[in-house]
Amino acid sequence: MGAVFFCRYLVNMWEYQVMEIGLILTALLSGGFIGAVLGFIGAGGAMVSVPILLYLFDFTPVAATTAALAVVFLAAVAGLGPKFKSKDVLVKEALTIWALGLLTNIGFGLIVAKIADEIILIGFSLVLIGAAYSMLKAPIKDSPEKKIPVWALVLLSLLIGSLTGLFGIGGGFLAIPVLVLFFHTPQNKAAGTSLLIIALNCLTAFLAKFSIWQEIDWGYPLLISLSAVLIARYTSRLAAKSPTVHLKRGFAFLLIGLAGFTILTQI
Repeated sequence: MGAVFFCRYLVNMWEYQVMEIGLILTALLSGGFIGAVLGFIGAGGAMVSVPILLYLFDFTPVAATTAALAVVFLAAVAGLGPKFKSKDVLVKEALTIWALGLLTNIGFGLIVAKIADEIILIGFSLVLIGAAYSMLKAPIKDSPEKKIPVWALVLLSLLIGSLTGLFGIGGGFLAIPVLVLFFHTPQNKAAGTSLLIIALNCLTAFLAKFSIWQEIDWGYPLLISLSAVLIARYTSRLAAKSPTVHLKRGFAFLLIGLAGFTILTQI
């Protein structure tokens, strides 16, 4: 009888080790995907980070959006290095958008734990659909660069801050099409500026959610972050030389699929 129990114990331990290795590999691959998205597109990292933590690592919505902020912040910072070297970051505009959005970013970040999970997930899904639509729109080409009027800058900043505080999304998907489509900012500059906005917003919202930190198992998010940082730094160098149109379209359809799946799980 003792031998039977011992054999069962060994089998259970083996299954646990296999599952643990599988999750570690999943975390590393997920981080690589997140880093590639941020490096090539300059946006979208949090939009895949949150579903990954929700459905692959069984995080709660609040824990997933909080951990995603840390992952995306580190990956965005890693991707910024090459963008600064190529002078593709509009620092003044990024700092202004971040500063103006502090009210909604911190405000929603402090109350998000009191909002029902269903509302967060459905709202997050609607944001994914909006992001997919913005990525499917064709950019305007060969137009002179324009300055952003004050009213548009304030509105954009408050909206991006709200998205970061509520859903753990850096807002790059909103900043890039606004900069490119309406103010004719070159795509490379828009992507670089977006990364700085994402980094600042994610750090701000992450600090605002300090009361949730102890509730999160940080092992897998740290692995995801490590992989995302390495890949984001590499792909950010390649972005200027790589056509991203097809990548954006594919990513947009992935977001629509994730949004549909998330909504179905809440019905």
